[in-house]
Amino acid sequence: MQDSIVDKSPSAAAPALDGRERLSNVSETLRIPLAARALGDTLFPELAVQDAHAGRMLLRMGDDGAGWLRDRHSVYGILARTRRFRELAGAFLARVPDGLVVNLGCGLSDYFQWLDNGRARMIDADLPPVLALRRELLPPATERHALRELDLADPQWWPALGLPLDGAGAPVFLMAEGVAMYLKPEQMQALLRLFGQHAPAGSELAFDAMCWLVAGRAKLHTSVKHTGAQFHWGPRKQAQLAAAHPRLRLIAAHRVMEGYGLPYSALGPLFRALAGVPLYALYQLGAG
Repeated sequence: MQDSIVDKSPSAAAPALDGRERLSNVSETLRIPLAARALGDTLFPELAVQDAHAGRMLLRMGDDGAGWLRDRHSVYGILARTRRFRELAGAFLARVPDGLVVNLGCGLSDYFQWLDNGRARMIDADLPPVLALRRELLPPATERHALRELDLADPQWWPALGLPLDGAGAPVFLMAEGVAMYLKPEQMQALLRLFGQHAPAGSELAFDAMCWLVAGRAKLHTSVKHTGAQFHWGPRKQAQLAAAHPRLRLIAAHRVMEGYGLPYSALGPLFRALAGVPLYALYQLGAG
């Protein structure tokens, strides 16, 4: 696989970066999980992810993270979902040790630090300004780790990433963390449809999503409201996720926030019964 990262790791003495001027509103949200992974381990040691790069990257961006840490709910949710994404991708690589993991809308996350088994391959994909920031902040990739440009609004994004076509080849694992809620409904449907159409049998797609009631209400979110981004999509029924293509099946809907305590543990089941889906969950789909 082509190694598309050629820059050297930035010096610890380098000046702070002004990434804000180069990022869109949605891309700006990458600061939230970055701060959570950099500093959240001390708040929730039971969910510690031990990100080797997040603290340095946050510092280089001139962000002390204090503002984001005030949103403890989001910090907890990000750490919990990070561990779940890591678990699902790791389980896939246990079955397919030389498999391909693709992070759609990767932001500044570096899952390869946790998933590299010496054989696995990974693509981190995002918009060009985000990739430029990654090149400045993260160490160079290996021959099994590539950066690729991605715009999920482009209907040709699947072949543009060089992914298997029409169900041929070895299975792949796709993940989209903190992405689905910012997509337009037609973009999310296209993502699910393309996965169902092209992914080889045994492939998996994992993504987190908030329910349909959150669409249009990003200003109510403690952290996201500061970025200018907006929520556009959320599932109404879990069955809708697999309905995008006949080859799709819902493997699981993983809870994220119930471990935080009240009111999530008490009201979560009631909310699911009334709204049809969890307020927030990590969904795992398979291609047959």
